Amino acid sequence: MTPTTRETFAAAGLSSDAARLSRYFDILVLVAVFFTLTAAFHLHSMLSAGDWDMWVDWKDRRFWVIIMPVVWVTFPAAVQYGLWTNFRLPIGATACMLFLLVGTWITRLFSFDMLAYLPYSLMFPATALASALAMDAILLLTRNHFFTAIIGGGLFGLLFYPTNWPMLAPYHLPVEHLGMQVSVADLIGYAFNRTAMPEYLRIIERGTLRTYGDNAVIVSMFFSSFLCMLMYFAWWYLGALLASPKFIPNGLSHLMGLGQRRPQRTEVPEASV
Repeated sequence: MTPTTRETFAAAGLSSDAARLSRYFDILVLVAVFFTLTAAFHLHSMLSAGDWDMWVDWKDRRFWVIIMPVVWVTFPAAVQYGLWTNFRLPIGATACMLFLLVGTWITRLFSFDMLAYLPYSLMFPATALASALAMDAILLLTRNHFFTAIIGGGLFGLLFYPTNWPMLAPYHLPVEHLGMQVSVADLIGYAFNRTAMPEYLRIIERGTLRTYGDNAVIVSMFFSSFLCMLMYFAWWYLGALLASPKFIPNGLSHLMGLGQRRPQRTEVPEASV
């Protein structure tokens, strides 16, 4: 133990054993937060967006570009409030998107590849790590949630499609199938039918320019950017509400360093006559 560490423990009133237990507790809290946040965010994504990010033939340039950023900006905004307000850590958005990506790959690997034998080329997940990094960077530079919502939320929606385009571009190449021009994504979807429901058999976006991309994707990106700004405001205040002492027990709040202990009331001795 270095002298600096020893002085720090002495100032905090902790012994070496107490400090070791405190570190173990921090590790347990981090593991619990990882699994809880991953499960909650993944469930929110599947219930809100569902198949729009599941199948490669559903990743079109209109609805997919709008739906996914609006659904994914929610948890990062709420977690950003807690980490920034209480700990001054501008990593909330990046941590959320990283946890979601890990949880999504676990689901796709064990559920859809090992059990259903679906190829990765059909069901690879999208990523929004670049969007989350930009939003965290804006929060760090501005230190203001209003500018983070306007600039960071806007960048979150604008950067989603360009960051996913390199891995999605090969599936938008045009091919001829049974006398029709379709994309590689459509051909993979035809070969691996998921169910007999009409929703899975319809073409999401019709038109001869579907395989090449057109001005529709630019309009979708800016509309998604605007919706991300509004959604960021709503979930930032939702995070503020859930992080208030009304929703966190006092004992847990003190252990996590989210609240300040009230000074103990001391009795002032009466002056003797």
